[in-house]
Order: sequence, then C-alpha cells, then structure tokens
Amino acid sequence: MRHIINLEVENSAGVLARIAGLFSARGFNIESLSVGKMDSDTAHMTLVVRGDDWIIEQVNKQLNKLVDVIHVSDVTETHYVGRELVLVKVYCPPSKRPDISQLVNIFRAKVVDISNRSMTLELTGSEPKINAFLDTLQPFGVQAIARTGAIAMVRDSNGKN
Repeated sequence: MRHIINLEVENSAGVLARIAGLFSARGFNIESLSVGKMDSDTAHMTLVVRGDDWIIEQVNKQLNKLVDVIHVSDVTETHYVGRELVLVKVYCPPSKRPDISQLVNIFRAKVVDISNRSMTLELTGSEPKINAFLDTLQPFGVQAIARTGAIAMVRDSNGKN
C-alpha cells in the first residue's frame, strides 16, 4: 500500500542523508521525496513509501528515533490535499500546436516555454491526473520529463483554522 508521510525536521546539514540512510539500511524504498524549507530552523519533507502495515510501522518508529526529526505524520488515512508537479517537453511543430493547446486546456495545464519545434508544459495535480496527462501526450513525442514527488497537507477536520 502507498503511504504519504510528512516530516518536520531540523533544517541542518546531513538530515536528508540520515533519513535516506535509515531507509537503505533496512531495505525500504523511498518512492518519492520532496523537501522544502519552512523557516530558518525547520524543513518539511514528504515521503512516499510503499509497504504493508508492518513496514510502515517500522518506518515511523525509526524516523521518530532520529534526533533531527521533530514530528512524523502518516497522512494516508486522513483527509489531505496532495499534489505533484510535472514539466514535460513535447515535440510540437506549429501544425500540432492547436492539438496540444486543446490538451493543455482540458487538463488545466500551462504552457511555460515554446520554440519552433517544442513546447514545455506544466501541470500540477494528483498522481493519476499527471499520469493521464503524460499518457495523452505520448503520441506527440515526449522529449523530456521533470517530475516532483508528492507533497501533502492535512485538511482541517472541522473547517476551522
């Protein structure tokens, strides 16, 4: 099962290496990892990990043992907002621009760069939406893909901040 785990960690050198080392030492795979600075002292990490309940329990226990980790939260079973970002460059001579522009509108993507032979598109959304977008673009000739991992934030259960 796919789990999304949010971490609040100290924003210091070596934290990412210690977390990655923890996973590799135990044979657990990180499917995706996104990291962003929250303030000068802390950073937010979102990990996507696949595993059964035992593996996820072990991941959570081991993460909580690390000194640099302030808080661990598996958001998979909660109501959360999750997004990924993809940049994709497709072959696009002028004759194909109307077709690709139509797909951009359908998926609510953005054109972020255009040249004589290609277009670079940006899409933010769920993993299934991004996968569908990439599948739809394949016949045009995908030249390059840059994709983030998932990021997630728990929704307020009572609607209050």
